Amino acid sequence: MRRRGAIEFGASHYPYMVSMHILFFISLIFEKVFFNRGLAAVWPVIFTVFVLTQFLRVWVIASLGRYWNTKILVLPNAKVIMKGPYRFLRHPNYCVVSLEFIVIPLLFSAYYTFVVYSLLNLFILSVRIPEEEKALKSLTEYEGSFHAHKRFLPKFVK
Repeated sequence: MRRRGAIEFGASHYPYMVSMHILFFISLIFEKVFFNRGLAAVWPVIFTVFVLTQFLRVWVIASLGRYWNTKILVLPNAKVIMKGPYRFLRHPNYCVVSLEFIVIPLLFSAYYTFVVYSLLNLFILSVRIPEEEKALKSLTEYEGSFHAHKRFLPKFVK
């Protein structure tokens, strides 16, 4: 993306986001082992939600194609992706990540990890999403393309 002229935004918070994800898995393992947590009683249901979430992730990545990455890289004047889950949501990838911060700890009965990292994720997204939207609005037709879409609640096309 950078070789094609993409500009990076949100670089200052990116290391915090990466650290949060790494610490999430460390916390999950620690809580599972230290407190001897077992699988949740309803683990088949939770695991099914996890698998469906991964299908959504694949759909997101396939829809974005070469534009998918974990940083906020915006290619000036690039056409905004309006296919796949982006027909319904502005930020389906953040929905996937948010669901993972809920589903994975609940699967392993890691309730402390669930609460702490769900809240940390909300905080990070409260910084990241406005930064990403500001960048997209300034360099693409994002605002016109997504004016009727909500961030997380799907807009179903008739």
